[in-house]
Amino acid sequence: MENLETRLNEVARIAVRLDQETACPAQLLIAQWAIESKWGEKPVGHANYFGVKRAARHTQWCAVATREVVDGEPVLENLEFADYDSLEDSCRDYAWLITQGAPYRAAWEQYQQDRDLHALIAAVAGTYATDTNYAQLATAIAGQANVAQAIAGAQIVSSRP
Repeated sequence: MENLETRLNEVARIAVRLDQETACPAQLLIAQWAIESKWGEKPVGHANYFGVKRAARHTQWCAVATREVVDGEPVLENLEFADYDSLEDSCRDYAWLITQGAPYRAAWEQYQQDRDLHALIAAVAGTYATDTNYAQLATAIAGQANVAQAIAGAQIVSSRP
């Protein structure tokens, strides 16, 4: 099994490339990847590392029992989640969701104007998750030294000819 550093470096390479292509911040992608998949250890289905629920655009999906917070109480629900062939496909769909998806349009447009990563994380978290501590956790992970180091290393690799 891969270790945390290996998984983090792999997702950072993808996140930096997607940041360059879509402007979806690598820190946000990595923070949500870490929360939703326990740092890449436990994807939903084969390769859904972001807990993305099934939508019309998805051709693969799986049904999974998951913990949601409803009216402040944790409940188990059986929900349909998207599934992907790879980590990269999962990351690419996540970046699309944040930058193009209707639920995040207002937050994304605001981010395009002010580039306030913390405000974007808070706005995304408010829609993305039912856990009231999600934004705080995502912000903390986005600011961790190991995340910054992985992104910096991926940026060096991506800038090479």
